[in-house]
This record gives sequence, structure tokens and C-alpha cells, in this order.
Amino acid sequence: MKRLIFSLLAIGSIAVIFSACSSTKTATGTSVSRGKIVGTWTVSSVTFDGLLENAVQSAFDQAKPKDFEGSTWTLTNSGNGTYALANGTTQKIYWSFDNSTGSPVFQFKKIFEGDKAADVASGYKLVVANADGSSMTLKSPVDNNGSTGYVIYSFTKK
Repeated sequence: MKRLIFSLLAIGSIAVIFSACSSTKTATGTSVSRGKIVGTWTVSSVTFDGLLENAVQSAFDQAKPKDFEGSTWTLTNSGNGTYALANGTTQKIYWSFDNSTGSPVFQFKKIFEGDKAADVASGYKLVVANADGSSMTLKSPVDNNGSTGYVIYSFTKK
């Protein structure tokens, strides 16, 4: 009897050790890290899921979502960055990545002349649907009459 109990405890301990050492995955099954987001990116397309294109008049309080197609985003490891629209508009940002909730989130604040990132309280959060180092998909949630739709930004690395 003691052998049976000891064997069950040993098997249970091994199972706990293996589960604790397994790799972490996001809810979508895609492993995402900050290093896969750092770099210079171009928005290759902007699409809509659960929304009509005209339902969203402004993205990031800057321009229409489709105006971000062709924009270039430079994201440094320090968190500093910029995006530049095709029309020449450039915006400094401070960005971060949060993978603690199970659904990875890319978040950024707009930084204007004289601003310090720590003093800027408002910003934007996008769900990271994919980031494999050469392509990235960020989904901006939008309330659509009680349901959530998304503006989807597809990026390719330069």
C-alpha cells in the first residue's frame, strides 16, 4: 500500500514539474515576445472585422484607418518610436508590450514636444494577433453597438 501511494505521489510530482516547465503560449497559440516587435515596420493593409469601414472615422485620433496603409513604424527596444503616414505626418510614440494577461497587447502613447512618457496618461491598446519577427498583425478593438469589432493592421518588417 505504501508503495502505491509513493508511486502516485512520484507520478503526480513529475506531472507538476513537466507542466511548470512547458512553454507558454498565448490564447491564439502564437508565442509572442517583445523582441519580435522591435524593428521598422510598414503597414501593408488595414482591414475590418465586424465593422463597416466607414464606422471608424479616426484611428489613434490621427487619421482614417485606411490612411495608415503604407505608414512606417519604427519601434526601438528602449520603447521610443515613431510612425510616419504616407502623407508625411510623423508622430513620436512611446510603446510597450504586455504579455501578462494571456492575450498579448501592444500599447503606445503619443509623445509631443516637451512631453515625458511617464507624464502622458492616455494611449492606445491593440491586441497582438501575430508577431513572428517578419510580419505582425495588430487588432484595434472598437465598440460596435454593444459588440466588439476590430480594425486590423497587418505589418511587414522592412
